[in-house]
Amino acid sequence: MGLAACTGGVPERRAPAPQPPNRLTIDSPQTRVCLANLGQLARFQTLPDRDYGDGCYIFASVKLSDAGVPVANLGAMTCSLAATFTAWVRNGVMPAARLYLGTELARVETFGSYSCRNINGRQSGNRSEHATANAVDVSGFVLADGRRITIKQDWDSSDPAVKSFLAAIHTSACRRFKTVLSPEYNALHADHFHLDMGRGPFCR
Repeated sequence: MGLAACTGGVPERRAPAPQPPNRLTIDSPQTRVCLANLGQLARFQTLPDRDYGDGCYIFASVKLSDAGVPVANLGAMTCSLAATFTAWVRNGVMPAARLYLGTELARVETFGSYSCRNINGRQSGNRSEHATANAVDVSGFVLADGRRITIKQDWDSSDPAVKSFLAAIHTSACRRFKTVLSPEYNALHADHFHLDMGRGPFCR
């Protein structure tokens, strides 16, 4: 995972990939507006634009540490993804924890964001949205009362409050992100929500 997935051994010499003419950078006016708005709601650090080659890059990206509550294990995320993610945590997950579970959200746990790999980790095929810092995998939630709810253990929970909480935040995610994949999609997503700002809309 992470940058290590892009390295290893002696790198091959490749011609540089063509640059999309409309690719945002960390200094683009649109990114500056995004960063200013995000700064009102979250804690983060900006990251330098980097092209790792082979379709893997981080542009107009941040490292998010707090989206109203601490968020674990995040790497680079595009500013637009970070803004959407923060809005989901603040306006979807936090209220749902109060409504269905009777407590405050304390932390969001993830499997990370940027990863130089193909869709579903295949050896061939199209690059994942993770390869451009445009996706995040959410694995669980820690509550203020000490409970920990994970997608893997609790998606099929017998507790109606827990099931309602997860269903509500899944619905909220589908209203915000371009693509949302849950355990309902396939076995590869049995332990997390995949959320991205790529093509869509697609919600499962």
